[in-house]
Amino acid sequence: MRHLTALVVTLLMSACVKTVPGGKSMQTNPIVQTGDPVLRAAAQDVPVERIGTPEFNALITRMVDTMRAAPGVGLAAPQIGVPWRVLVLEDREELMTALTPEERAERERLPVPVRVFINPTLTPIGEDKVTFFEGCLSVAGFAGLVERHHEVEVSGLDEKGQPQTWRVKGWPARILQHEVDHLLGTLYIDRMLTRSFGTAAQVKARFAGKSIAQVKQELGFTK
Repeated sequence: MRHLTALVVTLLMSACVKTVPGGKSMQTNPIVQTGDPVLRAAAQDVPVERIGTPEFNALITRMVDTMRAAPGVGLAAPQIGVPWRVLVLEDREELMTALTPEERAERERLPVPVRVFINPTLTPIGEDKVTFFEGCLSVAGFAGLVERHHEVEVSGLDEKGQPQTWRVKGWPARILQHEVDHLLGTLYIDRMLTRSFGTAAQVKARFAGKSIAQVKQELGFTK
């Protein structure tokens, strides 16, 4: 485990500083892209004694800042090269401005404050599944339709090492499933309906404002 700690420290030292509007500095790391082995290996549990240390707190800060700078709604530690079972998520109102009220309602997408999960375990609730387009900061510039469980429960530790459980449905449930997949070495492209795969710009231009039923019909899916 000592070599993992050294890796975390090395990655944090190599982080860059960005200044956002308002003069606030953000500590960010480059986002690893598909093809890198770290994205295809199962991440390791974080030792409890590491949680709350300055190095680990710095990792959480880097992950949140990197997610916001991208911008994205979730990030797993392997996406910045750290093979630990840590994820962060946050969905802000400004990230939804391009969606119509109908699209937001269909996706069940509402603002979510920053959440941190360490060593998470995810359990699907019920049999209902829903399909929507997903992108990924580690597969930059592309999107594809992915079927996910509508509702899930995730348990793990928070950034202070305290146990937590969150049962949630809709878009936050999708974010959690996407990020937990990263901790297992899985990308959304492994689960997507391959016929739907395209650049993010093409997907937006062709399908923005349309229901998922219309999208599937145009792509030739029968159900």
